[in-house]
Amino acid sequence: MIKDLYTERLHLRKMTIADSSSLFKIWADPEVTQFMNIQHFTNEDEAKEMITYLEKLSQDNQAVRFSIVEVLSNEIIGSCGYNSLDFDNAKTEIGYDIARMHWGNGYATEAVSALIDYSFNALNFNRVEAKVEPENVNSIKVLKKLGFTFEGTLRQCEKVKDKFVDLNLYSKLKSD
Repeated sequence: MIKDLYTERLHLRKMTIADSSSLFKIWADPEVTQFMNIQHFTNEDEAKEMITYLEKLSQDNQAVRFSIVEVLSNEIIGSCGYNSLDFDNAKTEIGYDIARMHWGNGYATEAVSALIDYSFNALNFNRVEAKVEPENVNSIKVLKKLGFTFEGTLRQCEKVKDKFVDLNLYSKLKSD
C-alpha cells in the first residue's frame, strides 16, 4: 500500500472520486492535456470515469495516481503518479500534470522528486522512467533538472488522439 507523500509545499494523496470536480477543471484545459494520452474532458463524468479506472489499476497494484494538493491553499493543482509498477524488474514509469495557472512555480519538479524518492527508498526500485513527447519542452526541463538521462526516441510508439507519436525515453537509476 503506497502512502501519502509530503514535500515542502505539496501533499500527494491517493486520488479519490471526491477529487473529480477539481481534476475535471484541470483536465478540461486543452493546454494541460496537450501532451497527455487523453482528449481534454468536456464534463465531470469523464473525470469520474478516469478516477475509477485509475483506482482499479491501483487495487490491482499496477499503477497509483495522486492528487497534488497545495498545502497552503488546500487546493488540488494537478496529479502525478506511477503509470506502471513493475515489481519484478524494480522499475516504474511516472507521469504528471499541473493546472496551467500553476505552471512555472516548480510544483512538477517538487512532486516528481517525491515520487522518485519514494520509489527508490520505500519501494526499493532501481529505475524510474518517463516517456515524453519531444515537443513537451517544459516536461523535459523538469526531467533534466532532476537528473534523468535521455535514452532515445521511441518512434511512433503510441497512438494518441488518433495519431502515432514519438516518445522520448528518460530514466533515472537509483545509482545515479
